[in-house]
Amino acid sequence: MHIQDSHWGSASALAAADGHQRHGAVDGARSTPLRVDAQRNLEHVLRAAREVFGELGYGAPMEDVARRARVGVGTVYRRFPSKDVLVRRIAEEETARLTEQARTALGQEDEPWSALSRFLRTSVASGAGRLLPPQVLRVGVADEGSADAAQDAALDPARVPQQRHAQPDLRLVEQRQSAEQGVGDLDSGTAALLEVVGQLVERARAADALRADVTVADVLLVIATAAPSLPDPAQQAAASARLLDILLEGLRSRPA
Repeated sequence: MHIQDSHWGSASALAAADGHQRHGAVDGARSTPLRVDAQRNLEHVLRAAREVFGELGYGAPMEDVARRARVGVGTVYRRFPSKDVLVRRIAEEETARLTEQARTALGQEDEPWSALSRFLRTSVASGAGRLLPPQVLRVGVADEGSADAAQDAALDPARVPQQRHAQPDLRLVEQRQSAEQGVGDLDSGTAALLEVVGQLVERARAADALRADVTVADVLLVIATAAPSLPDPAQQAAASARLLDILLEGLRSRPA
């Protein structure tokens, strides 16, 4: 997965300004509803953005989103004054979707491994994991005080190392993120996702169903991993299922 997070922190201010300009059409409650055709265009843009960013990463240009939505690029920019604003909208929605999926698995599965594997299968099938914001994939990168490891992972999320601590403290990880990487506090949606996935991980680890060195970051990397795109939908589904089976086997603990 390829993620571009330049100017990520500036998107909040842009989103707020955009919301005032468009009477809350994208963020927050509307004071005046969108026209039917404008609402339809907005839905097309959001759907196209999920598809394009899911396939190509957040570095994909707005022109690709407009082309997929079958609207002019000016229509996209009228709704979202910059790509960062659109990226934040998509990332927040997908983070919320993953959080709900994790809570469902936690609440409906009594067996810890079944709960974790259900969450992973559901999230991979939905494709939401490929649209996680960059700061989520950075959680857990600091390995026993190694600032170099943290900086490497900040540049390339695929290089996130496994922690050797069996019981990672998410609050400590977040504090070290801020100190070592210059990353600001996580937003409430991201924090909620990390909390509930952390519960799934801790339950599976306590039941000796999960390898002791597996972290929340590892689980998030699994759901952010996608099989290569194949032209045949059935082959694509089979490849994705096979890849997930292999990754799940890699997470499970083995008898001594």
